[in-house]
Amino acid sequence: MKRPEDCMTMADIRAEIDRLDEALVAMFAERTAYIDRAAAIKEQVGLPARIDDRVEQVVANVRRHAEAQGLPPDKLEKLWRKLIDWSIEREEDHLRKG
Repeated sequence: MKRPEDCMTMADIRAEIDRLDEALVAMFAERTAYIDRAAAIKEQVGLPARIDDRVEQVVANVRRHAEAQGLPPDKLEKLWRKLIDWSIEREEDHLRKG
């Protein structure tokens, strides 16, 4: 692992981005396992896939984390809302099958 300032070539940068992308995909897989479990629990207790209060809570958390990391909260919110929509679609698919 190299710090950004230690990367001297585009090959160095690309290798680090590829490493991070692999880690991000692994984290998305882990997050998806929790989404799948949430769908199973929601099915048992009769909750819908989309719970608007929770969506807004997740978005608020992401905005707070983005600000703490010096990232643009509006851009991260837009990206996260897509992730949330994808997650809800996955839960809805599970609930339809169940």
